[in-house]
Amino acid sequence: MRSDLEMIDEWIQPNTRVLDLGCGPGELLQHLIGNKQVHGYGLEIDPENLNICIEKGIPVLEQNIDEGLHNFEDQSFDLVVMTHALQQFRRPDLLLDEMLRIGKECIITFPNFGHWRNRIHLGLKGRMPVSDFLPYNWYDTPNIHFCTFHDFERLCLEKSIKILRWAAVDGQLKDHWWIRTMPNIFSETAVFHVSR
Repeated sequence: MRSDLEMIDEWIQPNTRVLDLGCGPGELLQHLIGNKQVHGYGLEIDPENLNICIEKGIPVLEQNIDEGLHNFEDQSFDLVVMTHALQQFRRPDLLLDEMLRIGKECIITFPNFGHWRNRIHLGLKGRMPVSDFLPYNWYDTPNIHFCTFHDFERLCLEKSIKILRWAAVDGQLKDHWWIRTMPNIFSETAVFHVSR
């Protein structure tokens, strides 16, 4: 399992009702169901990932999250999870509201576009960076909102969302003291656990 998913796993209690938005091939949900006896399922739009989930026996629904989550009742989940996908939606701010409407808490991870390598690359070369971490050109990237660690903190402040805990990790998804000291510059991935 990916290192960021292992970190999330540590934050999730057994027997929790979980909704995994943009669950991909279901790696996290499969682990949580098997090891923590969580109850829940994933939402996914990619047909290939849907088939992988179905083959693995992972409960999954095909749904375009950009069209809303109106089919879910208020507080119908203990936890809503979204990993490395928030920046791909038209209105991440409204999606965050919806996540906190249907879940008591949320765990969200996203790439920190304020990382020092991105800043230097853009400053020196004048072009959007392409790397192992962000392997897309500006014209074919699924990322439509480039958010930094501080941008998300400010969004939470503006919306009166409580940050229960956070982690700032590097490319190997390790949490070092220098990253925690200046997460907006040194973290490649931001991990937030939030509630109302």
